[in-house]
Amino acid sequence: MKNFKFNTSIEIRFADLDAYGHVNNAVFFSYLETARVKLFQQHFGAFLGTDLMFLVVRAECDYRLPIELTDQLRISISIDQVRRSSFDFGYQMHDGAGKIFAEAKTVMVCYDPQIKKPVAIPPEIKAFFAQESSSL
Repeated sequence: MKNFKFNTSIEIRFADLDAYGHVNNAVFFSYLETARVKLFQQHFGAFLGTDLMFLVVRAECDYRLPIELTDQLRISISIDQVRRSSFDFGYQMHDGAGKIFAEAKTVMVCYDPQIKKPVAIPPEIKAFFAQESSSL
């Protein structure tokens, strides 16, 4: 099992539900984004507001169980792979008590909008990833 390094609660809103009474599958990606933004704010706040962008270039999700309005939802994020200009986050959407709703992955790229190209991950972020990955 993965060693998840970042965990956060996600609020389920009535508007997230579909006609079947559970969270619509497309909303799962909004939940992942919310968790990812919280991680970046907590650990990489110095890079927010700079010219460096972190773009999602791939997203995938394996749905396990429907999420209902009354469920408690937590998202855990792991650092699965780090390359020169990109990295993979693994996600687990769960209730904190053993019920797994989904597992997902995003591939993120560090991007410089001025030159319109991927750039190397900043050393501070790579160091954080190395520190976190070494305990996986």
